[in-house]
Amino acid sequence: MTESICRALRDGALEGEHAPALTIKDSIASPFGFDVFVHVLFKLASNILAGKYQSRGLVLIAFHHSPSFYVDLLKRKGVDFASSHKWIQILDCYTDPLGWKDGLGECGSGPKLLLEASYKTCLCKNVKDVEKLFSTVIELGKGLVGQSKDRFCVAIDSLSEMLRYASVSSVAGFLSKLRSQDQVSSIFWLLRSDLHEVRVTSAFEYMSSIVASLNPFNQCTNGHKGSWKSLSLLEQNSTRGKIFARFKRRNGRVRVACEEFHVEQSGINLASFSSEDGKSNQSLLPKLQFNLRLSEKERVDRAKVVLPFEHQGNGRPIEIYDGRRPHEDIKCEAAPISTGKSQTNEESSKGEIIYFRDSDDEMPDSDEDPDDDLDI
Repeated sequence: MTESICRALRDGALEGEHAPALTIKDSIASPFGFDVFVHVLFKLASNILAGKYQSRGLVLIAFHHSPSFYVDLLKRKGVDFASSHKWIQILDCYTDPLGWKDGLGECGSGPKLLLEASYKTCLCKNVKDVEKLFSTVIELGKGLVGQSKDRFCVAIDSLSEMLRYASVSSVAGFLSKLRSQDQVSSIFWLLRSDLHEVRVTSAFEYMSSIVASLNPFNQCTNGHKGSWKSLSLLEQNSTRGKIFARFKRRNGRVRVACEEFHVEQSGINLASFSSEDGKSNQSLLPKLQFNLRLSEKERVDRAKVVLPFEHQGNGRPIEIYDGRRPHEDIKCEAAPISTGKSQTNEESSKGEIIYFRDSDDEMPDSDEDPDDDLDI
């Protein structure tokens, strides 16, 4: 399922469509959204370096961690940063988001380019100016792919941090404009759902083509508070959980998938959802009062149903009447009739409708003028 998410982001946007957007949503009950974010980030970075991605670059907007943290993290996962200036740009919104720190040059809303040993980063000193932030992201992306038709991907490590400095409407407009840009291939972000109202999370879920929600592996009920069983459940939830992904397809259909994850020191491990207590993926279907599947007896009964205009057997092949006269009947009419007996049989097998007028004075309907009684 996570591979499907990465594949959808890798394939990118079609001409004239918005770029696909992914919301990774977690909570205090299952706070492993950043691990999933790093997993997706690493997959996309590997695809960009291998040339398997629609985009040719990546712009990372860092709110939650410093740029050096992401560089060290990707290096540990085996990503080569020797040519990082060609495929990644990091917009630093973590070091000094409001321009309060001294010794970083001129204060203001303009970004400042910092050269590091193995990578370049752009320092943003006023994250409240969302319009300036948007233009900076576009400039960084075009610096990677140029003015050609090549595309770049955008990643935001924490939308919740961004909402601390800007309103919901301005952040939603920022994301919407990014999705509508011709050179943006895809965009994904991390959202802490329990830090915001339901209407806020619902707004960003509505904007997303894919929503990945992290839930604890076992839910603790109120009756188990303080018991040993609740402690056991908390211990299981400390490293395990489930990811429910909702895919919105282009034709309007919605597909839901589920996957288990297990967090280790080396990273996050994902596996298909296993059955537990007799439950499987089929339990994700809504409980309906009618059955969507046919039993074996119902399949046999359906096969025995005689469809309209279908000739069954009688020594002739099965035919379905399509409203036109068959070619064989035309040949029979054109052929001479040898005996009277065969003529009688043919006549008896045919039917006709004879219409008698009420009187000889009655005119055919086709000759009547429907507007005869109007004074025109």
